[in-house]
Amino acid sequence: MQDQDASVTALGVAYIRAAHQLIDPRPLLFEDPIALPLLGPEAEARIRDSRPRYDHPVGRGLRSHVCLRSRFAEDRLAQAQADTYILVGAGFDTFAWRQPDWAKSLRILEIDHPATQAKKRAMLAAAGLAIPANLTLLAADFTRETLGDVLARQTIPAGARVYFSWLGVTMYLDEAAIDTSLAAMAQCGAYAALTLTFKVPEQSPADAQISAMVAAVGEAFVSTFSPAEIDAKLAAHGFGHRELLTPEAARQTYFTPPGSLPPPRRPAIVYAATACGLERGTGCTHKFGGLD
Repeated sequence: MQDQDASVTALGVAYIRAAHQLIDPRPLLFEDPIALPLLGPEAEARIRDSRPRYDHPVGRGLRSHVCLRSRFAEDRLAQAQADTYILVGAGFDTFAWRQPDWAKSLRILEIDHPATQAKKRAMLAAAGLAIPANLTLLAADFTRETLGDVLARQTIPAGARVYFSWLGVTMYLDEAAIDTSLAAMAQCGAYAALTLTFKVPEQSPADAQISAMVAAVGEAFVSTFSPAEIDAKLAAHGFGHRELLTPEAARQTYFTPPGSLPPPRRPAIVYAATACGLERGTGCTHKFGGLD
């Protein structure tokens, strides 16, 4: 992504979420009534004109992953006893405009590249969507500063209970940048939790096709991890509670009974917390998909 350009893949994710609202039968995996209005009056026609691409097995699999990761992250946020919600690489996320009553007391921070945030602000204005009172949009260029630098400017209290959403980002970063960001998250407030996604090494022609697509728009994947590797990395940064959303757990929780979208074929979503206190009704134990 060039300095002056908004993220093409982030905009693509917004279209995927909007397409889910339009073309998939109810009940939806992920309800996002703001996705389509945010994209503007021409978005519906563009999605319907691209229906063959969205109906292709690769398109359906990608839509399933994008919607599942948001659903899982927001489900865990609802369970967390957090007072601060930080979306790192927020893109065109719409939670702040859909927030339920229980979220009204949250302080919400969205962090993303200045160009992406500028485009989002313009889209919000065009759609007549005001910035919620509990939301702050933070522009940050991580080629020039770290996540720790950004968080240090936000006066987050030492006793804060912070939940991070880090979806669709790690695969675009090198390992050093991932480590720096995880360290900043782990050290933020009294307790920190996060949901992140990671990319496993390519295992199918569909994987290669998606990798080629993002590379073609100048946002190539950089990092891949096995589940054991991402588990070790989280542990090294002090996240003592770690849960991998396994394909079987995802199938039982989100794809039973079966719907129009396929369940995941491999794990790629993780919830982690630095200490007990951010999970309602769960113990602070290592439950990483039986990898112990």
